[in-house]
Amino acid sequence: MLRTFDVILIGAMAAAATVTYQIKHNTDEKVQDLKRIEAEIKLEKDTIELLQADWALLTQPNRLEKLANTFGQELKLQQTDPSQLARANELPMLKSQVPPPPAQASNGASGAKGGLKMADGKVIPLPMDKVVTGSVKR
Repeated sequence: MLRTFDVILIGAMAAAATVTYQIKHNTDEKVQDLKRIEAEIKLEKDTIELLQADWALLTQPNRLEKLANTFGQELKLQQTDPSQLARANELPMLKSQVPPPPAQASNGASGAKGGLKMADGKVIPLPMDKVVTGSVKR
């Protein structure tokens, strides 16, 4: 009976050793994956920094002024007039923010675009609330 118990314990220790080895092996693979991902992130960050530096060089005002003078005749460039710039409150509102049109009359007549279609074929325009979109006035 002691020998049977010893064999069971040896089997349990072998199983525990196998599970421990598998866990260690999986952990090592995860550590390698983590190092690879960290290296990729560092490469991407370095690339972003390089591109930002390149963009800063390309958009230097002195360089752009030289290019504008050199190619101004071919491109027919003109300076932007300050009145051409719009503020945020001057832009039209989004379609999702436009209020819905007023409900049509409940007499069952089908509505026409821009008004109410009557039985005799006439279209009566519906009064619309003035919608302020903030559009630029010219």
